[in-house]
Amino acid sequence: MNGETQGKQFLRSVHHYFDEAARHTNIDPGILEQIKVCNSVYKVNFPVEVDGKVVVYEGIRAQHSHHKLPTKGGIRYSIHVDEDEVIALATLMTFKCALVDVPFGGAKGGVKINPRTTSVEVLEKVTRRYASELIKKNLIGPGMDVPAPDYGTSSREMAWIADTYHTFKYGETNALGCVTGKPVGQGGIRGRTEATGLGIYYGLREALQDTEIIQKLHLNSGLSGKRMIVQGLGNVGFHAAYFCQQDGVIITGIAEREGGIFNPNGLNIQEVFRHRTESGSILNYPGASNVENSLDLLTYECDILLPAALENQIDQHNAADVKAKIIAEGANGPVTQAAEKILLQKGVFLLPDLYLNAGGVTVSYFEWLKNLSNVRFGRMGKRAEEASLRRIVDTIESTTGRSIGAKERKLLIHGADETDLVRSGLEDTMILAYHEMREVMRQTPSVNDLRTAAFFDATQKIAVSYHSLGIFP
Repeated sequence: MNGETQGKQFLRSVHHYFDEAARHTNIDPGILEQIKVCNSVYKVNFPVEVDGKVVVYEGIRAQHSHHKLPTKGGIRYSIHVDEDEVIALATLMTFKCALVDVPFGGAKGGVKINPRTTSVEVLEKVTRRYASELIKKNLIGPGMDVPAPDYGTSSREMAWIADTYHTFKYGETNALGCVTGKPVGQGGIRGRTEATGLGIYYGLREALQDTEIIQKLHLNSGLSGKRMIVQGLGNVGFHAAYFCQQDGVIITGIAEREGGIFNPNGLNIQEVFRHRTESGSILNYPGASNVENSLDLLTYECDILLPAALENQIDQHNAADVKAKIIAEGANGPVTQAAEKILLQKGVFLLPDLYLNAGGVTVSYFEWLKNLSNVRFGRMGKRAEEASLRRIVDTIESTTGRSIGAKERKLLIHGADETDLVRSGLEDTMILAYHEMREVMRQTPSVNDLRTAAFFDATQKIAVSYHSLGIFP
């Protein structure tokens, strides 16, 4: 344990959760070992000219499982990227995809670089060079491995990767499917930006309609009136908090790198975001008190704690002081293995990252399908659907002799566009996955927490894939 890197701790933790779930299955140990191990890791060092000097950057791409192709996973830019962390994240992606029935194997990538202190010009050079290294080894492509944004990257980097791929594979019909999370104008999909946060909202909403769970927690059903503290006001944290607030959640605290803010009467998430954009900090937000050490907010009174920043934020040192009734893991691995034991003993309900932040990869799957079909969702059916609905409304009006108001009429005859279809698919995915996990807990009494149930369900699905391929008896 001494001298162990955070990445190695993270990987060990992921393996522990898998082992814990695997012991409840009847799957052959050899198959379990194959499901557990990372299939391949590619590391590359490449030179880039920066201000007249050559700087060597390190890139990594791990493909954890090839039980389904392509593999899928984000690319993170951070000076702290290491091989164990990338493998751990790729491993999580395998089980995450299986859990929500997205037909990908898990992968992850990273480049050791600080995106906050690096110029846009250098970031573009590094991104294109990293992409070209993967392309030369056939480690990226719509049928092989499909990256996406992650910590430190965005749609901008994905557009650079797609353009680089198209340069190498000029004329390939499905070239845009080589990466997801692209800008809408360059093959991206509407609804991708808020996907992970919206998925968190759907997951929380479903859990708070689960009578058995809310009775144990002594809570009323539904999100309305629940107090929430959010760690991380990035894309995931902001959108999760925004959609929850739209449904009546009271955001009492927000934690960020520079510190935290707290107001027991509630914070307007959009106004806080605007304040941070204008001032560069969430601190000194009108009506809120500053919290110097933002980690302290994790132990404040609330119904729901949403850690949506980085790994290992709740550990054995602060877990006993956590007062939240529900921890919703918006980030990957925000609760350590040791902390989880403490929290479960206290009766805290954990919604695991494996399930809760799967909205991103779900909508990435929709984007990939859009790129392979080369047509925008809703394009062929929207007007036909509206025409049909208009005829029904006209018939009702003529039959009853009463006119429907203009606003109501517009809502009734609205045909589903791309955003509607994406959100509908995401909502259905999150609801079905939640009930699959709960069914595991009902059918397997020895499984008594959602994380173990999630790994159990995903492991069973992956084993079925191996059997269907004829790889194992």
